[in-house]
Amino acid sequence: MDNQGGELSPRRRRLLFRARHRGTKEADLLVGGFVSAHIAGMTEPELDAVEELLELPDVDLADWLSGRRPVPPALRSPMMIRLLEASSVTGAGVPDGVRTR
Repeated sequence: MDNQGGELSPRRRRLLFRARHRGTKEADLLVGGFVSAHIAGMTEPELDAVEELLELPDVDLADWLSGRRPVPPALRSPMMIRLLEASSVTGAGVPDGVRTR
C-alpha cells in the first residue's frame, strides 16, 4: 500500500471503483474481484497495467475471462494472464458472503 493507516491512495481507490463498476455484472465481479484482492499490494507498473486493462471493452473482457472467446495474442500481457488465471478458478468473482461450501 502506498499510504498510511490502511487506506488506499486516491489512484488505487479510483482503479478499484472502475474495476467494480464496469457495466456488466459479470465483468464487475470478475475484474472487480481480482482488483479488490490485489490492489493494495500492486506496484506502480502493475497499476499501469490494470489501467490498460480497464480501457478494454467490457463485453470483450467478460468474454475472455469467462472463456467464451480467446484473448487476442497482442493483449496477453502478464496482468491479463494473472486476471485470466484468477478468473478460471471455480467460484471466481462470487463474493465471499454468497459462496456455498
